[in-house]
Amino acid sequence: MKKILVIRFSSIGDIVLTTPVIRCLKNQLQEAEIHVLTKKKFSGLYKTNPHIDKVYEFDSSLKDNITELKLENYDYVVDLQKNKRSVRVTRALSCPHSSFPKLNFRKFLLSTFKINIMPDIHIVDRYFKAVEKLGVKNDYQGLDFFISEKNNYNLTELPQEFHNGYYAFVIGGTYKTKILPAVKVAEVIQKINKPVVLLGGPDDVERAEEILSLVNKSTSQQVNKLREQGTGNKELDDLQLYCSKVLNLVGKINLERSASLVKNAESVLTNDTGLMHIAAAFHKNIVSVWGNTVPELGMYPYLPKEPEKCHIVECKCVRCRPCSKLGFKECPRKHFKCMMDIDVRFIVDSL
Repeated sequence: MKKILVIRFSSIGDIVLTTPVIRCLKNQLQEAEIHVLTKKKFSGLYKTNPHIDKVYEFDSSLKDNITELKLENYDYVVDLQKNKRSVRVTRALSCPHSSFPKLNFRKFLLSTFKINIMPDIHIVDRYFKAVEKLGVKNDYQGLDFFISEKNNYNLTELPQEFHNGYYAFVIGGTYKTKILPAVKVAEVIQKINKPVVLLGGPDDVERAEEILSLVNKSTSQQVNKLREQGTGNKELDDLQLYCSKVLNLVGKINLERSASLVKNAESVLTNDTGLMHIAAAFHKNIVSVWGNTVPELGMYPYLPKEPEKCHIVECKCVRCRPCSKLGFKECPRKHFKCMMDIDVRFIVDSL
């Protein structure tokens, strides 16, 4: 094998989950040139990866890419997307290729009828099925994520109280039914003894503001109660100082800088989203919260040599979950018990 093309179009978490395959291709087929085809929006995730020799990117049409890719004369194509467009590319290149078991029907049975015949195997290990014919095997070193030098977050930029350690809270997600509600996040903040950095994208700004509002409101109520009890000024000052240790960087920094803060956090509280997998790449202690989806779908934090660092938080007693393999804008049953019944105390202990 002289030249191999790996196809994975999106998204952040899924791309991070392909990194063990790419690393093992490069390390175990040492003379091979590794190329990747992905969406332009996510190409930066591959461009910082030292195991990749060339990245092809596209916006909407693949026509020009296919023309270029044909000129590369690939020896093999590894399709880790496995949809109509990736199959179209594979067929156009007319070279040996392979993919992985996507298990869509089994996922449908689990999310629709609660019939679980999913294999007890992570998606990463299923990805490796696509490179078995090449003799490439999993090295079980986990995921990779590479931060460019310009995006490394200088910890001296953080307030002084964060220099002795902090938690990173990833508050966003693609679907609302996979997101821990603001009221629950605020409850956790009120029960922990470490500063917190809130992380998320532009779509999560309103949620971050709600969390801060809830924390401040609770602080005011506690201050008033202590005053009524005749508590000394020192206790009041300590309470107000502690509850101010929430740094909101949601929508204010890019993905790599967010990843840098995750890398340096003591623990990470996260929904099922891209930064969860980035946290796994840095071997962090992860408190992973699950709502309408379930870990049995094979997308939980991948820590093959350190499973004790992964703490799954879910309401197994909610009988309507999983209600989707992806998620919804709102709870289909309107009660959202899968998140509202989450045990905050368990989250705090896991952190």
